[in-house]
Amino acid sequence: MRIHLITVGEPKLAYARAGWDEYEKRLRRYHKVQVTRVTGKTQALESEAVRRAAGRAPLVLLDPRGRQFTSEGLSAYLDAQAVAGVGELAFAIGGPDGHTDDLRAGAHLLWGLGQLTLPHDLAMVVLAEALYRASTISAGEPYHRG
Repeated sequence: MRIHLITVGEPKLAYARAGWDEYEKRLRRYHKVQVTRVTGKTQALESEAVRRAAGRAPLVLLDPRGRQFTSEGLSAYLDAQAVAGVGELAFAIGGPDGHTDDLRAGAHLLWGLGQLTLPHDLAMVVLAEALYRASTISAGEPYHRG
């Protein structure tokens, strides 16, 4: 399956850039990965840029109000999408104000990393690592030990 990672901006802090680069590279062992960085001067423009970047792919928005997964649950979700014939999933992290209500309403899934509000840079690293971990679970590899 193709994984399209869409972010408003890019990691600015050194630790986040290193973490993003590492997990993006690892994720590429399991999926075709596309990364798109979008910008916008307002929340509405950011959300429209996310929508355009996702194209026809089902859009999974990171949002604190969204469904929370265990690592195994995320793995099962990705597997179910692949079995259903979904060729690409687009995962998007919004800007400082998050996503617009309109974008959330049209999303395939809202995914919450937890109830905490995470800094943008840290959320990007957690997203990439979570997808990598779920992929290793699906592959039956030992990275995840439960």
